[in-house]
This record gives sequence, structure tokens and C-alpha cells, in this order.
Amino acid sequence: MLCIKNGLVHDAVSDKPYYADILIENGKIKEISDNININNDVEIINAKNLNVYPGLVEAHCHLGLSVYGEPEQNDETNEKNDIITPQLRAIDGINPLDISFNKALKSGVTCVATGPGSSNVIGGTFVAIKTNGNKIDNMIVKNPIAMKCAFGENPKRNYKEKNNMSRMSTASKLREMLFRAKEYQRRKNNAKNDNEFPKFDFKLESLLPVINREIPLKAHAHRLDDIFTAIRIAKEFNVKLTLEHCTEAYIAAEELAKENIPLAVGPSLTFATKLELANLTFEAPAILSNAGCKVSIITDSPVIPQEYLALCAGLAIKSGMTKNEALKAITINPAKHIGVDNKVGSIEVGKDADFVITEGSIFDTINNKIKYVLIDGKDIELS
Repeated sequence: MLCIKNGLVHDAVSDKPYYADILIENGKIKEISDNININNDVEIINAKNLNVYPGLVEAHCHLGLSVYGEPEQNDETNEKNDIITPQLRAIDGINPLDISFNKALKSGVTCVATGPGSSNVIGGTFVAIKTNGNKIDNMIVKNPIAMKCAFGENPKRNYKEKNNMSRMSTASKLREMLFRAKEYQRRKNNAKNDNEFPKFDFKLESLLPVINREIPLKAHAHRLDDIFTAIRIAKEFNVKLTLEHCTEAYIAAEELAKENIPLAVGPSLTFATKLELANLTFEAPAILSNAGCKVSIITDSPVIPQEYLALCAGLAIKSGMTKNEALKAITINPAKHIGVDNKVGSIEVGKDADFVITEGSIFDTINNKIKYVLIDGKDIELS
């Protein structure tokens, strides 16, 4: 057992931080109380004058799929030979030995959603993983968590020579696959014998968890019209949806709040490399949050290195977001966004014992010093 004593706890649930002890057993949070009585067998982390935060959570990145220092030679994020690839799985391409994992850990990022890029109209499944380990199977929090799809410039520019030159074409290709998957499911359900059973189709089979609302579409969309196209298609097929990047979402914040769809906002600490990023601003998280939207802040690493997740939240505070909402945007909100909030994202009894313990504010990346990072109750070596 382990006890974190006398820390100022920022649990990502309460409105204000509070002083408390946290008792950990078998990798889970067992008790949170003002003064927990412990025996000599319990290991202690003295957190007096320190801040205790949940381990940070990233809702959208490509960690382990684009190897640090070798972005072109070892880029596993996109399949360039086929525009429709729902059968691809992130777990088969992640390299846990990429040093980016260690950089993330030392910055307090303990859980990420990582997966395919946005070259393809449908790219494959994302997975939620912890950031420590050398075998991906042992790092999984939940798999799959979502099916990646993409709108806007990326599918257009990567597949222009393969008859995908417009936003209409991209939308039509996604619709076609969802239509076919629904029909495939209908035929499977209605088959009375082997002769009536549809011929196995790996792509359509891979889309059934989306059709059956077991996982959402994870829709890459920067421009406002792309955002509403994604919503329109999700409603048309009655599938779940999360929205990723959301560069222009703040322009229609009130309208999007009514939709009640999780928004992963970012990467904002970057140059506007294409027209659909022209309205990029760090004010977006604040505007969306103030309107009542469910906001997560993302790095989209390696676009922004994973270790700067807290910095991005700090810059959102500078641009008008409250500290409490900014903390939620890198902890409990992304945990909900990727469907793992029963395990991570906040300091609550029963959840995984993932913590980042600091001398200063998690948002102050200049003066703050991270003293401890714990995953499943284990103190991670930060050297």
C-alpha cells in the first residue's frame, strides 16, 4: 500500500482544491480523507507543500506511431495506398520504445488516445493506453475506443489523384461505407442459413462496432462546415461521434453546445499550415467552454510534442479559460471523450492511481517542477 499525505489535491471534479491524504492499494485509489491513519507497512509520499493532480490525459494524438527523430522512415500514422481502411488497428503500429513516451511521462501525461492520421476518409481504430511499458498489450486501457474518419483538406490532398478532389467526394465515400456496413449487418442478422450469410468483408466487419454504437466515429474536422457535415452524417446513420481539432468550432459555440458532442480542440500551438487553419486561436477553448461545450485540449502529437499538453492548457488560461476548466480539459474531459473516465481522469475512489505531483502549478511550465509521476500506484522514475 501507498499513501500520499498532506498534498493540495486538485481532483478535476471539485470546484476548488483541498488538502487530503490519498491511500492507494493494488494500483487503485482506496480512500481520500483529511488524515488517514496508516501502519508501518504503508509506503509514504510526503506531499506537504506540493500539488497533487490526476495523471494528464490526451484525447487525440499519434504517440508511438511516428517515431521521434525518424518521422518519415518510421511514420505509421497513415496508409497511403487505400483511402478507406477501417480494418487498421493502432495497436499494430505503436512502438512503445519510442522516446516520446518517456518525454510524455516526465511531463505528467499518463494516458493517451493514439491512432491513425487523417490522410484517409476512414483510417482505422484508436486505442487508449498508459504511457509506460514496453509491450503494447500491457499498456491498454481500452481498445478500440473509436473509428477515425477525416474531412477537409487532408483526404483531398492525399487522394486527389484517386478521385477524391472535393469535400463532397469525401463525405460520399464515408456515407457509402456506412450504408454498406448497415446492409452487411442487416444481412447477417436476417441470414437463416450459410447460403444467406453475406460473404465476409473485413472492412465492413470492422465498421460494425460503429453501426452498433459500440464506439464513435472520431471525426477530423477543422473548418466549421466540415464539423457540421460530420454531425449531419452521424445523425443520418444514428452513430456516435466525437469531433477532433475543431479549429473553427468557436465561431458557432452556442450551436455546438446544443449538439452535446465532445470536442477535442487543437493543436493550437502551431503555424497555420493550410487554409482551414486560418482562424486558429487559443481563445477557442475558452469560448467553447463558456458556451457549455465539452472541451478537451489536445496536442495532436507529434504536431505539438506530447510533453507540452499542460503548456497548451496554460496558454488557454491566458486566453480566457478558467483554471478549473483548463484542468478538466486535460484530465476528466478527455477521459470522457475517449470513454475511459471510469478508470482515469480524476482523483476519485476506485479509479486508477495515476497522479502527477508538482511543486508549482501544472500550468506553469517555466517555474513548476514535477516531483512524482505515478501510474497504477507505481512511482515512475523521472531521470
